[in-house]
Amino acid sequence: MSIFSQARVNVWEVYADKALRGEVLTKDEAFHILGAPDGELLPLLQAAYRVRYHYYGNKVKLNMIINAKSGLCPEDCGYCSQSIVSKAPIEKYPLLDKETLIEGAREAVRRKAGTYCIVASGRGATDKEIEQVVEAVKAIKQEMPLKICCCLGIISEEQAQKLREAGVERYNHNLNTSASHYGHITTTHTYEDRVRTVQHVKQAGISPCSGCIIGMGETWDDVYHLALSLRELDADSIPVNFLHAIPGTPLENMDELNPRYCLKVLALFRFINPSKEIRISGGREVNLRSLQALGLYPANAIFVGDYLTTEGQTARADHQMIEDLGFEIELMHYSLNMSSNST
Repeated sequence: MSIFSQARVNVWEVYADKALRGEVLTKDEAFHILGAPDGELLPLLQAAYRVRYHYYGNKVKLNMIINAKSGLCPEDCGYCSQSIVSKAPIEKYPLLDKETLIEGAREAVRRKAGTYCIVASGRGATDKEIEQVVEAVKAIKQEMPLKICCCLGIISEEQAQKLREAGVERYNHNLNTSASHYGHITTTHTYEDRVRTVQHVKQAGISPCSGCIIGMGETWDDVYHLALSLRELDADSIPVNFLHAIPGTPLENMDELNPRYCLKVLALFRFINPSKEIRISGGREVNLRSLQALGLYPANAIFVGDYLTTEGQTARADHQMIEDLGFEIELMHYSLNMSSNST
């Protein structure tokens, strides 16, 4: 039977129907997606797009990261250039000052981002660092209506409460991989530590952002259970990273991804977390390559500009990609007359 037969194509629409009814795909159905023949990629993406469109239309959310504290991290995460086991030649510096963080927010506005992500390396922020971020966030909120997301590592419920009171709407703490695979990637903290931080964020009334890194030697079973875990955590925003293997890190020689598989992963995450913001994150440019635009059929958000220690596509190129698709950037209504120039 041809892979283009009507019977084979319709199964993706069946999965879309299940997602729209709030039903969870079985493991066999998830494996069917991850192992789909490349000839069925477009019908699969069309079905995922139907789910995405139901919740988000053709809007694309843009996020921008500022690497607020670089390196100096005691954790041994195998994928990270900032970890204690990394030999990657990166810039290292303590938490940026208030004015630099505020200027980063202005740059987010210029790049048409609706969410500004303040990210700091380390196991967790000190109380002093939390206070520094709080002061910067208060000032940003007075000047511009950006949504603020923080990613400061493991935090307590009390620290999360301080961030919420300052105006932080979202907190990112990725699960990264499945519970069963976690020990192969990191040993200095546990999967449960990460789950606990997401729970603290939720208890403080902050929207939880938690996602994954694909391409770290995990199995399809790991991918499926990770997608389910994020559904159970009820993460509002799910960044899907694809490993950018950085020289000098323990995973520097890992190379198991191709653009078609990455798109199948995005489709699976859309089916299992149908109403959530699915954001194509780190590794987009090096793993999706010429197929980046297709990722926005299942996903509804991207990072614009650079990541933490790796370069991204220019904001102008991202804006053009979205326009070429016939999609639309979800713009904030800024009260300030700020420059619209893209970098």
